[in-house]
Amino acid sequence: MKLAVFVSGRGSNLAAILAAGIPVDVVVCNVPEAAALGHARAAGVPVLARPDQGSRAERDAWVVERLRERQVNFVALAGYNRVFDRCVLEAFPERIINTHPSLLPAFAGGVDPEPLRLALEYGVKVSGCTVHFVTDDLDHGPVIAQACVPVLPGDTVATLGERIRGQEHQLLPAVLRWFAEGRVHLDGRVVYAPTWP
Repeated sequence: MKLAVFVSGRGSNLAAILAAGIPVDVVVCNVPEAAALGHARAAGVPVLARPDQGSRAERDAWVVERLRERQVNFVALAGYNRVFDRCVLEAFPERIINTHPSLLPAFAGGVDPEPLRLALEYGVKVSGCTVHFVTDDLDHGPVIAQACVPVLPGDTVATLGERIRGQEHQLLPAVLRWFAEGRVHLDGRVVYAPTWP
């Protein structure tokens, strides 16, 4: 598996992937000053940092070309805040995964911290994170694995987010390892994969 990890912010999921010993071939970032790039550079991972310029189709076509040059065959979104153009989905069919800070399909379509705010606003008793396939239906791709955390009295977006990120940092590297070992199989919307945890 030749892996590209897409990031936009602090990079805690990227750091978790690297700490777990998952080989990363390139990190792609649309925010040139993102803290995530520090994790990549410290680990000696090549970086493609390009600001959001031009149309989405133009930006993503450029990225696909760069990834093909590096023979990348798998993509993980780890806090990436952009929606892909169709050209990326076509370049890596059923080979793009994302982590989302809710138990999808609940609170789909937003980026952190919006799903956390909604979970608290709705008064849910359990929240968590989901690793799922990326499709052209935003945050509605087949679910690969989920991890739950309780929503505690007095929780804030910050405290709930900290617990959810703790689970993401374990779940995303585990799912990547499953893919590398050929242990994930998709049949329609049903994903066959190891049980978590």
